[in-house]
Amino acid sequence: MLKESGNNFSFRGKPGIICKNFKIVLRMILIGLPLFLTGCLNGQPVSKYGFFLDTIVGITIYDMGGSPFEKGKNEEDLLKEAMSRLSDYEKLFSATVSGSDVSRINDSKGREIRISEETADIIEKALYYGELTDGAFDITLYGVSELWDFTADNSARPPDSLIEEAMKHVGYEKVALRREGESCFVKLLDPECRIDLGGIAKGYIGDRLKEFLIHGGVKSAVINLGGNVVAIGGKSDGSPFKIAIQKPFSDIGEAYDTLDIIDKSVVTSGSYQRYFEQDGKIYHHILDSKTGYPVESGLQSVTIISDKSIDGDALSTACFCLGEEAGRALLKRIGNVEAIFI
Repeated sequence: MLKESGNNFSFRGKPGIICKNFKIVLRMILIGLPLFLTGCLNGQPVSKYGFFLDTIVGITIYDMGGSPFEKGKNEEDLLKEAMSRLSDYEKLFSATVSGSDVSRINDSKGREIRISEETADIIEKALYYGELTDGAFDITLYGVSELWDFTADNSARPPDSLIEEAMKHVGYEKVALRREGESCFVKLLDPECRIDLGGIAKGYIGDRLKEFLIHGGVKSAVINLGGNVVAIGGKSDGSPFKIAIQKPFSDIGEAYDTLDIIDKSVVTSGSYQRYFEQDGKIYHHILDSKTGYPVESGLQSVTIISDKSIDGDALSTACFCLGEEAGRALLKRIGNVEAIFI
């Protein structure tokens, strides 16, 4: 089902941080409404926060309805381990962490690199969405996106010549994934190609953390990875969590809409998240894989409500890039996904 709005409808660098830095706090408060507005009937919720994936993350457990997977483990133990897992994932998937799987791939110059099964799973899903969307979702834009700095006080459009050169090495088909037994390998068919999993990794991590917490006996919780929200069940009384969607470019964190969510993922991609203005034109961080410049699709944001956060992560970006008509057509082909286009 598609919800109409409007007229008709890379943790790269510092994702989530935009030129007006105070907005990230407002956006975190807004998208984190369920963390503050929903209580549990069986005791007080337990929360833990941290800074991972270049953004503020938070996990709140509302109800431990089952027995922890290890005797003696409680909510605080589970949250501590969840944060530890977040740190481990960051060390695998971040393009800016030295020694990570992604940084080793980018430094490989075309050599085949052995990677973890987790990284292989994300790359496999990313290549699937690359093919499905004809490159609207593409993890090989890292060389281009590095030319754009959306966090500096004096951000400016890069020279056309640099973008043109970097675009020669873009294309998801340049990434070859190979599995051999329990071993996984990646080779960049273009030695100058570079990848970034920032458009899909938080979704994968959210799904894995959800599995971990459920295995630990959690029946009700909210995982907030800087805008990627994953709900485990609903409130303790069975009613849904309420997730607020930010009104694009609102300096005060105004809500555009509020969703009732039970056991779903909510992911938003928008032009208001990181941008700068130059000569009266807004340049935002979601780049067109065909041009290397910010996408001009007529949309300000796309929110995807799905069962799996990894799908919502990729689809929110892909639909933003495709535009309303093509994005709606894509989601109808996939099925079992809801969306809000603004």
